[in-house]
Amino acid sequence: MKTEFTKRQLRNDNLQMANDIFRRCVHCGLCTATCSSYVVAGDERDSPRGRIYMIKEMLETGSAPDASLTHHMDRCLTCLSCMTTCPSGVDYMHLSDLARVEIEKRGPRPFRIRFTRGLLSSVMPYPRRFAVAMSLGRLARPFRPLLKAAGFKELAAMLELVPKRGKQSPEFKGGGVARPRGQQHRRVLLMTGCAQKIVRPAINDASIRLMARQGIEVIVSQDTGCCGALDMHMGRESAAIKHARRNLEAWQALEDEAPLDGIIINASGCGTSVKDYPHLLQNVKGIEEQVAHFSAKVYDISEFLADYNFGMAEQWTDLNVALHLPCSMMHGQKISYQPMQLLQNAGFNIHTLDEAHICCGSAGTYNILQPDIANELGQRKAAHIARVKPDVVATGNLGCLTQMGHHSVYPVVHFVELLDWAYGGPCPDGLEHLQDRVDRLAKTNKRNK
Repeated sequence: MKTEFTKRQLRNDNLQMANDIFRRCVHCGLCTATCSSYVVAGDERDSPRGRIYMIKEMLETGSAPDASLTHHMDRCLTCLSCMTTCPSGVDYMHLSDLARVEIEKRGPRPFRIRFTRGLLSSVMPYPRRFAVAMSLGRLARPFRPLLKAAGFKELAAMLELVPKRGKQSPEFKGGGVARPRGQQHRRVLLMTGCAQKIVRPAINDASIRLMARQGIEVIVSQDTGCCGALDMHMGRESAAIKHARRNLEAWQALEDEAPLDGIIINASGCGTSVKDYPHLLQNVKGIEEQVAHFSAKVYDISEFLADYNFGMAEQWTDLNVALHLPCSMMHGQKISYQPMQLLQNAGFNIHTLDEAHICCGSAGTYNILQPDIANELGQRKAAHIARVKPDVVATGNLGCLTQMGHHSVYPVVHFVELLDWAYGGPCPDGLEHLQDRVDRLAKTNKRNK
């Protein structure tokens, strides 16, 4: 792609980066075929190629983001499927981040959108606030039609996603150390997610038990907070940097006590964000070595456990599992086989989904801020799940779990919950009907032996 930045403009590091990205784009259009928003909307401006042209126009002219760019960038899910597809290696992820920062500073948005975005930024990254918001949300669910009628469809969508009941984990209490009963082999920090520890804390319980069985000491630090992904996706770069720096300080304090063998993440959206800390913090002086040191220790839990031998499963796990790899795992982190390998080793029958590269519509806060496209994508994903007719759907991110649980008639869990169940943990919430089947199969198998 031809660019026309001036020499003066190219002295700016961000514009130099953007120029390099633009010049890699060859207009081939392959990205449109795998772009989730383009597949639904069919508008060139809702494709990576179309957005790249609009971003280029804004940056070259130095003009403020207009309503069209703001609208179409807001409709981007940041699923990063385009980056997997692109033959030229166009770094759309960081280009879209740059555009969102400019739009957040100067772009036009209606009051209701600005209010909702501000509400999400001030509540979701903070578990205590989020817990209160969830309780209030359950009380406010009956008022969804009124909010829609008043034009606040985003707030109505937010209430639609609030679970009808709250379920608190009997084990996960927050900060602390889980030490293995046998010989300790490794020491890791588990990032427990902001919303996850409130919405489905059992994911963290399962993760801790899985690792402890392998002789891994698992630390949960109260000083580790939000990864910054939510704010970064909304163009709030300074807030994202603040979250990231707080985490670095917490990790350094733990490392000063004893070396960490890994920073383990069981929410793939967070994993993509934390692995990108070297880029996010590139302009923060004096911490370059620290950032490089810790970012090299970040693993999705499936990556970290992929080489462990868990032995024979304790449960009869001959169940059909539809596996949905989150976009942030498949495209953001290039993780493809590890969750499937772990589940197959535990005895589950794995079924992949058609259009696996298309987003389910969750995408962080996307199903709140863009409910129309998100609902269409959710229904599309649910249709593919229905064709498989699984016993259960497994995924690796809370957002996907929530989105597919909202649209699919089949139960949805995190894959670590299935693994923990197979190797002696409790039955995951929502799969109680399958526990009876598993018990009957186990008895039959025992008699046949």
